[in-house]
Amino acid sequence: MKTFKLFSLEVVENDKSVEVPLEDGLILNKEDERSTWLIEAYTDLSLYDYFKNISEQNREVIVEAVITKKENTPAYFQTKIASLTKFEKHTGVLFLGHLRRNKSDYSELLLDSLIQKGLQGDALLAEFKEKMKSKPKLKVKNT
Repeated sequence: MKTFKLFSLEVVENDKSVEVPLEDGLILNKEDERSTWLIEAYTDLSLYDYFKNISEQNREVIVEAVITKKENTPAYFQTKIASLTKFEKHTGVLFLGHLRRNKSDYSELLLDSLIQKGLQGDALLAEFKEKMKSKPKLKVKNT
């Protein structure tokens, strides 16, 4: 099992996303036969009802996680809430899921969004390079 610091977390659902302000967070690669990951976020109490709704519906959600430092490429996970805890001033949420490798790779999503904007040739290449450095938030298609 490998443990990493969770730098940022965002829940992505259809055309909207919810940034999860982290007080603290960890992400664990269980390194099991099913390639399972655990994502633990300690966040604002204001998000408790949001997560409770997802949990009660037993809904799968995609989360975008940046691990260790801001410059790292976001990773996308297909998850379900495994545990939700309400503290006095915070919410603890534990996601159980799997890394999405198909069409959710950041570089592919970025390239697709730039092509959709009509960029091509040298302009496409220049914009792609700049955005790969700045890592803007992207919308994820549920596939």
